[in-house]
Amino acid sequence: MSTKRDYYEILGVSKNAAADEIKKAYRKVAMQFHPDRNPGDKEAEEKFKEAAAAYEVLSDTDKKAKYDRYGHAAFGPGTGGFSGGSNMEDIFSQFGDIFGEDIFGSFFNGAGGRSRTGGRRVTGQRGSNLRIKLKLSYEEIAKGVSKNIKVKKYIVCNTCGGNGAKDKNSIQTCGTCNGSGQVRRVQNTFLGQMQTVATCPTCNGEGSTVTTKCGVCKGEGRMYGEETVTLDIPAGVQEGMQLSLSGKGNAGERGGAAGDLIILIEEEAHPNLHRDGLNVAYDLYITFPDAVFGIQVEVPTIDGKAKIKIPAGTQSGKIFRLKGKGFPEVNGYSKGDQLIHVNVWTPQNVSHDEKNMLETLNDSNNFKPHPDKSEKSFFDKIKEAFN
Repeated sequence: MSTKRDYYEILGVSKNAAADEIKKAYRKVAMQFHPDRNPGDKEAEEKFKEAAAAYEVLSDTDKKAKYDRYGHAAFGPGTGGFSGGSNMEDIFSQFGDIFGEDIFGSFFNGAGGRSRTGGRRVTGQRGSNLRIKLKLSYEEIAKGVSKNIKVKKYIVCNTCGGNGAKDKNSIQTCGTCNGSGQVRRVQNTFLGQMQTVATCPTCNGEGSTVTTKCGVCKGEGRMYGEETVTLDIPAGVQEGMQLSLSGKGNAGERGGAAGDLIILIEEEAHPNLHRDGLNVAYDLYITFPDAVFGIQVEVPTIDGKAKIKIPAGTQSGKIFRLKGKGFPEVNGYSKGDQLIHVNVWTPQNVSHDEKNMLETLNDSNNFKPHPDKSEKSFFDKIKEAFN
């Protein structure tokens, strides 16, 4: 399996590049490897698709933020960019405005120039993205979860079906473009006749106009309502991570594509455990006699409880590791551990008799500190635990 190239490298821009700079860079790369300029060149076609995938992510604020934080791992298969199987019509349909008015958008008249919308008419205006917060427990994060939630948003008008017209007789073919959604212009240059294709200014690329608007949505083709959305959350997500559900945002106007639903992940605080990346930490408190004699204890984990043995003579600060009891990596194979930090409890108030017993013990040579040279320091324990 080939490794995906860095999107910034593909477009030749830095991570701090502004939106206009990213668009300009994409236009330059896309024109270089444009299929019309490289007929039959499969390598150029793949680079053209690669540039489109990079631009699709870097031109979207939410997707760019996810990519900057997690790289290609932020997107599951088939998301966050055009897949290798995407065709040219998909790309021209989405980014046709990048090429529309360029004189080299079509080659010489009759030389095989293609329509920049792939022969498709543009319908309506795309809906806006919608953002929601989703709070998950440690158990849900560890295993992944499917949730059905009700989202208040713009939905397609159920009276007109989204076209914004009163009825089917209230829609007529655009007289300017004759229903194609495009207008063509032929220019004479020193190279010969060249033609360009642009969106029809009368119908905005829709190919039709509405004579009488729908009385419910007032011609918008959408209305404010509620929709139940199923969210499939992968295992291992973290606080602050954003997931994108394509086409589940606000409905577009007059049949336009719906926006995306952006899900911001929040973590519910666990009563006993603390998260550190893929690892889970737990503070275990034991008495001084337990530390001296050893004890078997039950500790909480993400998916239940586990028994561990604390050997005799355990020092305060000792860290035990439960392998594989942490969180899984998103879209990966790694899994964290649970780290158990032992704390020997020191009483803050003692009785007169207890004080006498402790003073007696304190005089014993066996109770004076005699650290073994092999005993790791606190910093060595921390370093070992998190490596």
